[in-house]
Amino acid sequence: MSQDSAAERFATGNITGEDMDAERRVTYPTEAFFSRSYLEDENKHLWPKVWQMVERESDLPNPGDWLTYNVADESVIVLRKGDGSLKAFHNVCPHRGRQLVSVPDMLPGKVHDVRGSDRRSFTCGFHGWSFDTDGANTFILDPQDWHHELTPEMTCLSEVRVDTWGGYIYINMDPDCVPLKEWMGRAGEILDHFELAKMRYKWRQWAIYDCNWKVAIEAFLEPYHVAGTHTQLLRYGDYYAYSKQFGLHSVSGYDTREADYRMSESSGTTRSGKAGLDPRVSTYELIRENYETVNYSASTETLVKAASRLKDELPETATPQEVIAHWMKSAKADDAARGVTWPEIPSEIMAEAGLAWGLFPNQNILHGVTFALCYRVRPYGDDPDKCIFESYALERFPDGEEPETEWVYAEPTGENWGAVLAQDFANMEFVHKGMKSSGFRGPLPNPHQEQKVINLHRNLASFIGRGAPRLLED
Repeated sequence: MSQDSAAERFATGNITGEDMDAERRVTYPTEAFFSRSYLEDENKHLWPKVWQMVERESDLPNPGDWLTYNVADESVIVLRKGDGSLKAFHNVCPHRGRQLVSVPDMLPGKVHDVRGSDRRSFTCGFHGWSFDTDGANTFILDPQDWHHELTPEMTCLSEVRVDTWGGYIYINMDPDCVPLKEWMGRAGEILDHFELAKMRYKWRQWAIYDCNWKVAIEAFLEPYHVAGTHTQLLRYGDYYAYSKQFGLHSVSGYDTREADYRMSESSGTTRSGKAGLDPRVSTYELIRENYETVNYSASTETLVKAASRLKDELPETATPQEVIAHWMKSAKADDAARGVTWPEIPSEIMAEAGLAWGLFPNQNILHGVTFALCYRVRPYGDDPDKCIFESYALERFPDGEEPETEWVYAEPTGENWGAVLAQDFANMEFVHKGMKSSGFRGPLPNPHQEQKVINLHRNLASFIGRGAPRLLED
């Protein structure tokens, strides 16, 4: 479904893009977080109808490489074919419905997915029906028992749409869906400038967490919570923020009250430190603190080291603009010397790109010129009170120097995730519990800083058919 056609399906009473652009006050019901019938509607009307990220292309580098992706009640197999193209099928035999690849539930510390290599066919473990890598049936035991009336259309695997963007593999189970490029819209056009496909995993972790998947992803859709949650960061930077809807997707960034601190980079992670302080020092302290407390992500070692030299390389009279310009030039040269090339991003794109994008429905990308910190959240079985939380860091590395990584189950502690993410975890469970209170009158999201959260529910309502945000009366 395109952004335009999604808008046409808005549930009765849903707010419009114009309402959001005008930053009008809204609320929305909480059934999306707790109702089992809502979860069942997600399983029917959301997950089978949306483009969703599966993995990075680098996870299937060779012909015959394959992996499984599970969401809600669905299981999909994605395969790299001999010609280098990708193919995807529902993980189910058309005979009696057995999974072709046995995929256990995602248990803590156990199975994240199932994957392998050199796959040339699939054989059902129940009755031995077999299928080639195009999904065509190649063997049926005793076909005469059906009087030879079974057709290829009856016995082939059910195909799933698959495409790539930004180095990611995406699938859509709806055969009538719009192309992925159209789905991505302006968000994809902007993020293309950052050449995410040239980044590789630095680390990747997952956990099963005690809250609904929407509570979890919302915790990373806005910086408005920094002042209340990550109070230690207030020493180094100002965290006033904005957010903006782009149809299905939305962006947030740091807003700047002080004109002297306004520049194309000021809305993202590579920005000046706290206003009123020596920008040479505060800029370094801000980027170092973020990097070290967000599990050594949301920046790079190159950027941190280049920032550490600002005080020695610039005079006390340097303006915030001069500090940022020198810092970026210095870090770019440092990276070039070690074999990392920066993409050339126009200043107007940097200004529009902001800090982080919420890609509907369950993906969030906090991006930089050579790095990205990303999140994905999925429902956990039929339990609306749990979710599968995943976070990973991407970075540009010199050719051949990217680390070998795999998905690691990590309990949600500061030791495993870093102090900032642990602080976010400390909120999520209790937001979920608190919204169940009979004294909670409904969310009052900040229309300027939390528009990404509002937009999530606006678009959910277009697919689910209920739960739409509504305007609050003056």
